[in-house]
Amino acid sequence: MLKFVNFLIIIITYNSLSFAMENKLYHHLSDGTFRNPEGSPQRDPSFNWSFKIFNKEKKKLNMTVPQDHVIDKEKVLSDLEKYKDDDYIAWIGHATYLIKLGDTTIITDPVFEKNMGPLIFGPKRFVDPAINLKEIPEVNLFLLTHNHYDHLSTRTIQRFPYKKAKVLAPLKLGKYFTRNGFSNVNEMDWYDEIKVNDLKITFVPAVHWSKRSLWDTNKTLWGNFIIEYKNKKILFACDTGYGNIYKELGEKYGPIDLTFINIGAYNFYPMAQKKDKSIYHANPEEALNIAQDLKSKKVLGMHWGTVVLSLEPIMEPPKRFKDNAEKYGFKREDAIIFKIGQVTKLQDIISD
Repeated sequence: MLKFVNFLIIIITYNSLSFAMENKLYHHLSDGTFRNPEGSPQRDPSFNWSFKIFNKEKKKLNMTVPQDHVIDKEKVLSDLEKYKDDDYIAWIGHATYLIKLGDTTIITDPVFEKNMGPLIFGPKRFVDPAINLKEIPEVNLFLLTHNHYDHLSTRTIQRFPYKKAKVLAPLKLGKYFTRNGFSNVNEMDWYDEIKVNDLKITFVPAVHWSKRSLWDTNKTLWGNFIIEYKNKKILFACDTGYGNIYKELGEKYGPIDLTFINIGAYNFYPMAQKKDKSIYHANPEEALNIAQDLKSKKVLGMHWGTVVLSLEPIMEPPKRFKDNAEKYGFKREDAIIFKIGQVTKLQDIISD
């Protein structure tokens, strides 16, 4: 009898494990790491990163920043005060935005340090944040897309002045907040949804990766946020390359009223064989293609004009973005470029 019971236990356990394996989500791997959506482009095995080559090529870049690229800090602070009772979008720099929607003030991927790397290392900003961390208005929602140093800054998290804010972060990234005094921390998997005041937020796939050291490649998740507010939809992208997933997201969630999308950090030639091509960072044309697949009405280019992460000219992304908008079904004015420090009322971007 005991042998029969043991036999049944083995059969049940085997069947349970088999069922779990068959129903495991595609982006969850058995070793606990993650991967991009099925059918996403694969990393070119011939790509060979070299600090020596990168720094040599970087020296060839024209680092002249146009005077009108950055708004004076006093005006930024004045505009934030002026629009404090309105819905607005403010670009602090790179992927850091303040987005006020009703009673919720959101900050995205905040990095306020000079270096985007561990301690004093990593690439240095050539443009400072529009305002200092201590000058930001009260934030009650913190959105984090992934763990790369230009998006997740432990120093910013440690010094963040509003630790009562609700945090939405990808799987396995909550620890950066809980150990630094945040209590309302929510880890999200792809397609998870959460309500925050009068917002509905969904975490959806992106074509990217994660890494902060030699030992943690893809051990934490990455992704985009869809924010639904007053019958409008805003997608805030993680760094992302182009992939078929965006057609799927467009069918499931489109049309999107406004898409924030990375348009810089795409040229790694000659370390990569192809110029202007990165599977993890869309170039301006691919960014427009993503927005088109999402059935987005308007698209805002970000992740440029702040720090050198790749080898395209520093002011090239917005020009290519605007110049190619009509090829992807957008009016030139609907491919939006902000100045660093710009604060604009949402109703001036998304019309009713």
